[in-house]
Amino acid sequence: MSTEKTDISQELLELVAREGMVDLSDITPESRLEDLDIQSADFVMILMALEEEYGVYISVDNELSNVQTVQDLLTLAETKIQESKKDADA
Repeated sequence: MSTEKTDISQELLELVAREGMVDLSDITPESRLEDLDIQSADFVMILMALEEEYGVYISVDNELSNVQTVQDLLTLAETKIQESKKDADA
């Protein structure tokens, strides 16, 4: 795994912890979002922070329907960030 990808994963974990008001030490990639007690309002804050910090938009209605774990969210966010970088480089 590249260092850049590892850095982004860690930054995203920290963002989820901060915006979801969850202790970072309680979050693992396998953690289910509902088990972390991340409510829909917290989820919106996470998505807004992603958009603000990384310039990526994630649709709550479409793209989040299959997101159940922290890893699902990280994968989706990382994919969006990579697509955004490709678009910026094009």
